[in-house]
Amino acid sequence: MRIFSFGDNDEVKKVMCDIGVDPYGIRIMLPKTATFLIHLSAVSNITANILKQEMLSLGGDVAVARGALTGKIKKGDCLIIGQLNQLCSLVRKLKLQPFGLNKLANELEENLDKYTGRNLVLPLKKRVLNFNAKTYIMGVINLTPDSFSGDGLYSIKTSDYPELALLKARQMLKDGADIIDLGGESSRPGAKSISLKEELQRVLPVLRKLAKNISAPISIDTTKAEVAKASLDSGARIINDISGLRDRQMVKIAAKYKAAVVIMHMLGNPLDMQKRIVYKSLIEDITSWLKNAIDTAEYAGINPDKIIVDPGLGFGKKPGQNLEIIKRLAELKILGKPILVGPCRKSFIGKVLNVNPAERSIGTATACVMAVERGANIVRVHDVKQVNQALKMAAAIRSNNA
Repeated sequence: MRIFSFGDNDEVKKVMCDIGVDPYGIRIMLPKTATFLIHLSAVSNITANILKQEMLSLGGDVAVARGALTGKIKKGDCLIIGQLNQLCSLVRKLKLQPFGLNKLANELEENLDKYTGRNLVLPLKKRVLNFNAKTYIMGVINLTPDSFSGDGLYSIKTSDYPELALLKARQMLKDGADIIDLGGESSRPGAKSISLKEELQRVLPVLRKLAKNISAPISIDTTKAEVAKASLDSGARIINDISGLRDRQMVKIAAKYKAAVVIMHMLGNPLDMQKRIVYKSLIEDITSWLKNAIDTAEYAGINPDKIIVDPGLGFGKKPGQNLEIIKRLAELKILGKPILVGPCRKSFIGKVLNVNPAERSIGTATACVMAVERGANIVRVHDVKQVNQALKMAAAIRSNNA
């Protein structure tokens, strides 16, 4: 006898195949193996009771407050507990119900489709990133003199730093990077903004050199629309904006160039983001903010298939909050977009392990593995070789293909 639980359908499918289950039977039974918990906020007691009755009839359940059952509470939260096939049946039944339940059914259906979506791809010029096939590694090259991680190439006093950047990019690609991310302005806590001229001076020579000599997609880490435009003209394919596309001009440029974008959540800006950290509900606040940013981007003409989201580890978050984000990262899948995380060498790792930035590669690799297990599609790191090895090992254990 074995008692076990599975993290994804691929594992369940393998066991069924090993048993010799008919392919049609596997297709029918797979949805029965995935159990979901769906938290609904501020629903009426009528809705809560109907949901409970319907789910009980389907073999699931709904947890509601005692007062909602007795009618003492007019509105409250509830927790739907069920397998995917039961939830799909619930959607069909709710669409026939009054009391606005058809609207809830449509919302539930849409969010289940996003959460369980297995067709996430990112179309780029000359390449498509297929997130169902693998996790992608974004290698970071800082073109700054004041990087918190101590690896800013611009601190090296030489006119030949573009060549050094190319050598570094090639080594990262050899070590397993899929994307190269260039940044000319530090985003460490307390960092001051630099001029447009200075950022362009740092970034463009390197970007042009890389664009001519490597085939991997290049991402530009900037909050300035002018830098994004010049970078796209010079060969960049992705805009990585830590300010979350707050600048409408940035949105217009991304739409015009049909560029991919990373929308990151951050409180305030690097100068003040760690001074006042207040959330009503951490994950819900981040998810809601990202949802609004996505809606704005898509309304402005950015291709929905070219949007990546980033919860912004370290950007306006306390150490424990960064750990909570990784722990609950799967909840961001409801946005229906590829998820990028950037834990590399950040202070919350130093806080847990009591080590300086140069000694945080093991903590970084561990954080990346945990994030990928919970749905991260891209990890942004300095320590490419170590992270790539950690992810390969985790993947081998999951698939038993070692």
